[in-house]
This record gives sequence, structure tokens and C-alpha cells, in this order.
Amino acid sequence: MSNVAIIIPCYNHGAYIREALDSFKELNSSEVEVVVVNDGSTDNQTLDVLNQLKQEGFRVIDQKNQGLGKTRNNGIKATQAPYILPLDSDNRINPNYVRRAVEILEKQPEIGVVYSNPRYFGEREGIGELPDFNLQRLMLGNYIDACAVYRRSAWEEVGGYDENMPFMGVEDWEFWLHLAFKGYGFHHIPEPLYDYRVAPVSMIKKDTAPNFQVLKAYIEQKHNRFLDYNFVGTYVSERFKAAPLAFLVKLILRTWFPSRYTKLVQERKLNRI
Repeated sequence: MSNVAIIIPCYNHGAYIREALDSFKELNSSEVEVVVVNDGSTDNQTLDVLNQLKQEGFRVIDQKNQGLGKTRNNGIKATQAPYILPLDSDNRINPNYVRRAVEILEKQPEIGVVYSNPRYFGEREGIGELPDFNLQRLMLGNYIDACAVYRRSAWEEVGGYDENMPFMGVEDWEFWLHLAFKGYGFHHIPEPLYDYRVAPVSMIKKDTAPNFQVLKAYIEQKHNRFLDYNFVGTYVSERFKAAPLAFLVKLILRTWFPSRYTKLVQERKLNRI
């Protein structure tokens, strides 16, 4: 059995999928098993490339268009490896990502997810500096890309990706939250171990951004034991009303003079906001 199942959903990305597959071709069958899930592609170039991949021995699953969450779930169900790595068909991974993540997961049973920094290419280039895991930060918004390595057992415990999300593009955010609420640990590798293609118009920008409040409301309702987004605004408002001047001074210090703010808090000369 392979260590990691790499799941590659593909919808009309025939121009890029070879690049994705080539990025980890040095990994052998004991390290990875690969499944490409054709999510109802209609582009002739994509269909030709997928047919070529089948002839070359790659495992390609054809299905009608079902959306990203269900497509990932379908791909995972078709594999057996104990660890999962979703890879978008227009992105790339460093083979060391797989090896280092497996080593961490094998040695630290409390860790459920391993993620790394991204290297951007395409419309923008550079390295994304992600923070170490913090649940409060994750509750406010996602900063962990879908391209992370996690335990199959964790995926099974939470029922996989939510296939009923009102909009595509944030299945991974809800998935990470669900795992965190179940008590799984997250390990951050502060190095760029995958390449993220920056496109002119991404799914997040097109479908998710205008409906972010709807998505937050859906996630809040699903995980109402843990989330109450209105509380943040209420808390800030109440603190401001109680002492407007003191609150503004703290806010200015924290925003423009963070080191000074931190020092005053540590010296107990100032209470946190």
C-alpha cells in the first residue's frame, strides 16, 4: 500500500494537469497512489489529455459535474493510502512535501494535518508566509490551502468534505474547522513545498467573495457549539462604549506600534483589547 493518496480533481484544466503530475513523478508507487477525477469536463483539449493519461496507465475517474467537495470525496473513496493530499490540477507539489509530511504524521499521532507555505506563480510570483496554526485565526477566515497532507481516519471521522456548501471554494475551510473542533492538531512547515498558480479570476474571487457572509452563516449554523461571529462585533462595541479613549489608544498602539503594545501588556501596564 502507498503512503499517500494524491487526489487531483480536474475540470477543464487539460492545459495544466501534465505539469501537476510531472511535479512529483520522482515519487514511487510505495510512496503515492494517484487518482485524477474528471468532474464533467467539456473542453476537448482536457478530454484528449485525460484519455491519453488513461492509455499511459494513470487512474482517471469520469463523473458528471458534481462540484469540488464531492469530487474530492469520490477520489478519496477510490484510494486506500492512510494519508491524503488533495492537489488542484493547475498547481504543483515538491516531492519532499509528501516525505516530510508522512514523517511528521508517523512520529506525532496527535497531528492530523500538515501544511506548508505556498510558492506563487502565474499572475503573481513570490512565497506566501503562513502563520503557525491558531484556531481563533482559522475561525475568522481560512489561511490553509486545500493542498495539505492529512490522515484518512480524520477525513472519515468528520464525514469528508461538506458536499452541501452553498458555494464552491471554501470546502477546505469548513473541513479544517471541523477537524480542529474534533481535536486534531495542525503542523506548519514554514517552507514553500507546493506551487500555487495565481489566475486572473479564481473560483474564490468569482464565486465566494461576494457571498462570504452567506458562507459564514452556513458554517456558523453547522458548528454553532463553537462559532458565533456576531460576538466579535458585540465584544468590540461594548469595550469601546465602556472606555472610548482608552480603547482608541490601545487600538492605535496595537496597529501602529505593536512591539510597544506587547511590551506594555507584558509589563501589566496595559490590558489587552
